[in-house]
Amino acid sequence: MANQLNGKDILEKNFKTSMRGYNQEEVDEFLDTIIQDYEYFQQEVNRLRTENDRLKKNSETRLRSTPSNHQVNYDILKRLSNLEKAVFGRKFEEE
Repeated sequence: MANQLNGKDILEKNFKTSMRGYNQEEVDEFLDTIIQDYEYFQQEVNRLRTENDRLKKNSETRLRSTPSNHQVNYDILKRLSNLEKAVFGRKFEEE
């Protein structure tokens, strides 16, 4: 659902007056508060959209740069083998 109003639309809205209508100053003050809130929320939505786009780009970059599981497993096994040789290697080579 798209925004139907903006701060300017709210500010420029005129209501018809009647004999027993609302206090115009009170309505204007309330509309001023609504305009401030509306503009704040619009800025917050824009900020969050920008942050969301940035996070999506970062996650896509990480997914592309992550090595495959096969490569990670091979590296771990190679390190483990080297560690075993360093710790136990002399004993196994002598037997």
